[in-house]
Amino acid sequence: MSSAASRIGLVAGWGTFPLVVARELSAQGKQVVCVGIADHADPQLREICYAYRTVGIGKLGAAVRFLQRHHVQIATMSGKIHKVRFFQRSAWYHMLPDLYGLRTFFPHFITKSQDCKDDTLLGATVRAFARREITMAPATELVPSLLARAGSLGNGRLSPGHWKDIAFGWRLAREMGRLDVGQSVAVKGQAVLAVEAVEGTDECILRAGQLCPAGGFTVVKIAKPRQDMRFDVPTIGIGTIQSLHRAGGKVLAIEADRTIVLDAPRVASLALELGIHVVALSEAEVLDRAA
Repeated sequence: MSSAASRIGLVAGWGTFPLVVARELSAQGKQVVCVGIADHADPQLREICYAYRTVGIGKLGAAVRFLQRHHVQIATMSGKIHKVRFFQRSAWYHMLPDLYGLRTFFPHFITKSQDCKDDTLLGATVRAFARREITMAPATELVPSLLARAGSLGNGRLSPGHWKDIAFGWRLAREMGRLDVGQSVAVKGQAVLAVEAVEGTDECILRAGQLCPAGGFTVVKIAKPRQDMRFDVPTIGIGTIQSLHRAGGKVLAIEADRTIVLDAPRVASLALELGIHVVALSEAEVLDRAA
């Protein structure tokens, strides 16, 4: 195998997802060349990866050049970007985009001729790498074991009321995904408590807990109708279960085969310990039970 074929680029954001991807790819014998987003990526990536460099969030050109110097042709993106930072005072000054980053994102942040939805910005990023002959691949293709399989990851049977809330929340989450607003919705008694936007799933869950002190609510987190599996794939992990427990939630419904579960055995064990139902479902099953 040539060095180019054995190398995979990794653009790493916040959270444990990039660590899991880096470890799994390394276990496959791949040399991981990682670009860690400043103030986001975990420093442990430096120890795991074959080559590592931290770049500012706007320094797209620097990221491309680093991967090119290491002869990377295939790369993947993983980890969260804290989009709320885009709306802070003097955001562009702090992000300090380089020329290629400025050219890529100029229509979104300066002229406002294009929107700043997640899919729009991430799609522009993917195309920017492609113009420099670096193809972005879905992390779920490189590490297929990441995807949730249908079934229960925690406590077993759900009540009829829970199934009604799952079906209700599923329809809402799908519509929110179609609009590219967010992936998660918290509901109880077929009423909406909170909808995810730029704050992320954990903050959405905690807000639902504040609005529903009695607890017992359901969170539905699913893929967008036209989900691009190269980026922004729904992801849960230990932190999601901990947030749900702190907020008083009791059910987490995710979409089977289209949701990433980080460390599924630990997620299942913790959910069981905390009395939280975690279930991975297909849309067909949800619709069938709602009928």
